[in-house]
Amino acid sequence: MWGHTANMWKKVLWSDETKMELFGLNAKRSVWRKTTTAHHSEHTIPTVKYGGGSIKLWGCFSSAGTGKLVRADGKMDGAKYRAILEENLLESAKDLRLGRRFTFQQDNDPKHKARATMERFKTKHIHVLEWPSQSPDLNPIENLWQDLKTAVHKRCPSNLTELELFCKEEWAKISVSRCAKLVETYPKRLAAVIAAKGGSTKY
Repeated sequence: MWGHTANMWKKVLWSDETKMELFGLNAKRSVWRKTTTAHHSEHTIPTVKYGGGSIKLWGCFSSAGTGKLVRADGKMDGAKYRAILEENLLESAKDLRLGRRFTFQQDNDPKHKARATMERFKTKHIHVLEWPSQSPDLNPIENLWQDLKTAVHKRCPSNLTELELFCKEEWAKISVSRCAKLVETYPKRLAAVIAAKGGSTKY
């Protein structure tokens, strides 16, 4: 898959999970970060006495636009992940008109690679992109998370219900051209990561 042409990337449904945190009604500010980097010092912001909380989101997109964006309540374990995919993966692929021979992208989180999860893909004849470990820079959805962060931050959600609503509204507003451009430039992103030998890139 990694050696195919740019057109092949147009048949990929990219996915990821992230967390949006809400800080107090008076502060009216939020921070976007990958769950896996939650404890890095640069992502640590003092909490406030009142309000706060967070929501976990799973989303997907392709060169044809954004797919589903859903909230995952409670701990995201293998069973919950499979339930999210069951309700949203094929529906997103259908909405985006990817056809039956699309490829699904996910990272190597243990719940993604669990035997039950992989067997579900096999049963439903879903091809899963082989993904290198420790490669967040490779996933173009990271750019969309940043777009979403910026848009939601401007709307100053005052509670978790608003936070979820604003996230879904702004996700739906992301243009097809933005998504298409990210996929179009994917070969350059891939080349940059290879050149950096897995290190950080400008992408």
